[in-house]
Amino acid sequence: MVIRRASSKDINDLTSLMEQLGYPTSVEQMRVRFKHIEETPNHYTLVAEYDGKVVGMIGFHTGVLYNSDGIYARVIAFVVDSNYRNKGIGRRLLSEAEKYAKNLGADGIGLNSGKRAEREYAHQFYKKMGYCVKSTGFVKRLF
Repeated sequence: MVIRRASSKDINDLTSLMEQLGYPTSVEQMRVRFKHIEETPNHYTLVAEYDGKVVGMIGFHTGVLYNSDGIYARVIAFVVDSNYRNKGIGRRLLSEAEKYAKNLGADGIGLNSGKRAEREYAHQFYKKMGYCVKSTGFVKRLF
């Protein structure tokens, strides 16, 4: 397995992975989104290749917080292809993102995960990876 920075050649795979994450999108939409992500400072996308196929991705960004010193990283997308789960791919992706963020100077990392029954397995995974439940998230559409 290889973990590497994503590139524009991964658009089709990223599109498929976003659909599995529950966010259906077109290849063209993903191309535009990924271009914006690549052009945005402090945003990073890593992919996992297994047997030469992209089977997972993690996207995160770094920034500063009002309530603490230092740099903080936040995972904003994380998914492993359903046909490749339980092979250690998610563990490697998350570990590599943590190392990458640490090398960028981050002293902490967080993520949000939906509070739905089908996400319980993911929640257990995060706990095994050393993450703790800390807050409740809220969202509001502005248009």
